[in-house]
Amino acid sequence: MTSKIRWGIIGPGSIAKAFFGGVNGSQHGVIAAIATRDPSKPNLATDFPGIRVVKGYDALLADPEIDAVYIAVPHTGHAEWAIKAAQAGKHVLVEKPFALSAHEISAVLHAHKKAGTFAGEAFMYRLHPQTAKLLELIKSGVIGEVRMIQSSFGFSMGKFQPGHRLFASELAGGGILDVGGYPVSMSRLIAGAALGKPFADPIKVAGTAKLNAEGTDDWAAAVLTFENGIVAQVSCAVMANLDNVLRIHGSDGRIEVPDFWFAGGDRTLGLGKIDIIKNGKTETISVGEQRHVYSFEADAAAEAILAGRQELSAPGMSWDDSLGNARVLDKWRKDAGIEYSVETAAKRVTTLDNRKLGANTGVIPKRSIPGLAKQASAVALGFEDFTTFASGAILLDAFWEKGGNIFDTAFVYGGGYTEKLFGQWHKNRGTREGAVLIGKGAHSPLCYPDVIGKQLTQSLDRLQTDYVDVYFMHRDNTDVPVGEFVDAMDAEVKKGRIRGPFGGSNWTKERFDEAVAYAERTGKTKPQALSNNFALSEMLVPIWDGCVTASTDDWKAWLKARQVTNFSWSSQGRGFFTDRAGRDKLDNEELVRCWYNDKNFARRDRAIELAKQLGQNPIHIALAFVLEQDFPSIPLIGPRTLGELDDSLKTFDFKLTPEQVAWLDRG
Repeated sequence: MTSKIRWGIIGPGSIAKAFFGGVNGSQHGVIAAIATRDPSKPNLATDFPGIRVVKGYDALLADPEIDAVYIAVPHTGHAEWAIKAAQAGKHVLVEKPFALSAHEISAVLHAHKKAGTFAGEAFMYRLHPQTAKLLELIKSGVIGEVRMIQSSFGFSMGKFQPGHRLFASELAGGGILDVGGYPVSMSRLIAGAALGKPFADPIKVAGTAKLNAEGTDDWAAAVLTFENGIVAQVSCAVMANLDNVLRIHGSDGRIEVPDFWFAGGDRTLGLGKIDIIKNGKTETISVGEQRHVYSFEADAAAEAILAGRQELSAPGMSWDDSLGNARVLDKWRKDAGIEYSVETAAKRVTTLDNRKLGANTGVIPKRSIPGLAKQASAVALGFEDFTTFASGAILLDAFWEKGGNIFDTAFVYGGGYTEKLFGQWHKNRGTREGAVLIGKGAHSPLCYPDVIGKQLTQSLDRLQTDYVDVYFMHRDNTDVPVGEFVDAMDAEVKKGRIRGPFGGSNWTKERFDEAVAYAERTGKTKPQALSNNFALSEMLVPIWDGCVTASTDDWKAWLKARQVTNFSWSSQGRGFFTDRAGRDKLDNEELVRCWYNDKNFARRDRAIELAKQLGQNPIHIALAFVLEQDFPSIPLIGPRTLGELDDSLKTFDFKLTPEQVAWLDRG
């Protein structure tokens, strides 16, 4: 790499023009090229004098003369091109917002982490010397203890223009994403400084907005509450000229900074002035900076790249900072009732990097399951934590392309939203026939035979399919004769609505044997599968009422003798094999109550020892233990991010021997 970073720009808009000027005024960067889909576009020569023009964004990413890319396309293209840049081995500085949501940002960062490339979010104001001076003043205690923050960024477009990027739902318009991130990021920065941290995340966010005909926000406001008692009032607008003044109220005075976002200037020059108001008197501190306002972020990114770092240093936006900021914006949007049309299943028909979903091949092997006609992946995916299609599809896409095809849903998960999400996903991805879909019903307190068919009807409607591949009663009700439950599930098999094995989740051995005996006696379909807890660590007491563990010695012998398939939940001991657990770590009530005893800690010690021998982590050893049983054992995994998914799948990098499995279990 050269001593100066050779920048390429994707997207020739006004913000790109500002960055162009910033790089030209920087110490460590040069502009090498700009990419546009239309090289004949007017004003290119005047807005970017002397620059080499490349046709198409892909061509820029393939250019060996480019080290780093500044992404200045509309919001909806940020994640796509940032991921493609990582795949091309290019560093990126992405104009805010990094992406449309924290889930998208997490996916972008995952791509760059794997590629070993730099990725940063371009909140230009964070790197201007004015910000450093402000933090210095706060930490000095010049206004005493910080108590309240008021921060705004708003302007008026004059009239509503539904097709404009600042209004169109398909382009993620509105003020929250376009300018709301500025006051949020500033408030988090100041609250962090008051705590002696690079930034702070609020413990409570309450937002609202005035929406237009596109369903995007014309103006919006939110209140952020931080753990140290600081309250921040933030506001933004694309249809209101807000005062754009930063106010920090302390116990001994306040600080005011007009037009903070451009250091009191514009997109070229901002001198930086800070007013300290105490006892009716105002002291003005001028930073007196003469450099181009965008030169500082260009240099900060270049310095990180040249030093081999993957993220910006404080007060720039680190990866955790960007994720925290996005989570606040996500909550603000949710409170305001904003879901962009581009995030819906009808529009999100490709992967996040904008390609057709790939084949169901990858590191996850397939296996046969008794009673199931399809080949099934060695692990199943649970995905209860996603509340939008756009967020859930990221993980579902990745799991599918890594070879996973078992998806765990239930009537009660997310009030039915998990089923709805999967239905939308398989419908627009065309994956239903290749997928193995687990359905569950009859959860307590509605654990009765006549509920099974009624709930399955609702589930199939949400799932947009006419059958499930595997079905479990979510709980048992021993007050009801087991034959009545078998009759109800057998009826659904005969209707074709259950096409593979069925059984119970959290059923006892005795109840399952009784159900099999009843089915054999009456000629009904026999239950063939369970979904009980099973892990290297034994669950000592139920996590939730009615839970059953199959991790005991008598359970293992029973499963082996009958070759019953167990779909194991909490297959990794809910964190027992991570650094969260330990004999001296007693702050997690669930871990202590459900998993802490000498027998489990001995197993944990052996997992740690074997992990060192195999060059793995104990959590991977624990998952491999569940996979390598002498009965059909399918772990349910619940990653929330692509990083967590990839980490779980490291288990397939090795295979435990029967002797190692036995040693882990008994020593």
